[in-house]
Amino acid sequence: MWKWLHQLAKPERLYQLCGRLVPWFAIISTVLLVVGCIWGFGFAPADYQQGQSYRIMYLHVPAAIWSMGIYGSMAVAAFIGLVWQMKMSDLAVAAMAPVGAVFTFIALVTGSAWGKPMWGTWWVWDARLTSELVLLFLYIGVIALYNAFDDRRLAGRAAGILVLVGVVNLPIIHFSVEWWNTLHQGSTNMQQSIDPSMRNPLRLTIFGFLMLFATLTLMRLRNLILLQEQRRPWVMELANKGRNA
Repeated sequence: MWKWLHQLAKPERLYQLCGRLVPWFAIISTVLLVVGCIWGFGFAPADYQQGQSYRIMYLHVPAAIWSMGIYGSMAVAAFIGLVWQMKMSDLAVAAMAPVGAVFTFIALVTGSAWGKPMWGTWWVWDARLTSELVLLFLYIGVIALYNAFDDRRLAGRAAGILVLVGVVNLPIIHFSVEWWNTLHQGSTNMQQSIDPSMRNPLRLTIFGFLMLFATLTLMRLRNLILLQEQRRPWVMELANKGRNA
């Protein structure tokens, strides 16, 4: 495993691997999201309590799940970067942060749209909503901190420390509905509480969002690698091939 990680620490090799994976992840995410959204928004039955308004869950739930999942992935990358001093781990954090911020924003907006007919208001300072908003601020903080330094190594360390400090917010988001009285519904067991006709398209969109995250992150990572290694011979060779093509 360690040998494999050290192979990925080489910018050229990681760039090539990302290039091979991006088309496959993009195709899978497109298929899953198109099928899941058409199935969920167009063919799944209306809920007996919420009517048609529940359909927003096909966007809200995947975005909310992966808003936390992406931050957890950033924490792993930040830990590797700080402990083993791998530059590519710092770039991975920088690549994931904007994607995670967008997913968190989608979760907040769709949650507000879902909450209006259910709660009678767009926003309440509920524990789940507030901690999710804090997550968005953490993402923005990581992005701003990474771009605040000209020294890429120093920028990566500063952003990595903030990521690791912010990990404490993840269990707060997850357990907030159990620790405090909130308007937000509690944790749902999809297998037991959601009818298969509604559950199956939801699973497709959840995995579709995961593949979309992978696609966007790898695309950003390739760009960041080129930017950081722009003076390396292999990058100059790529640029020359592009001009001659």
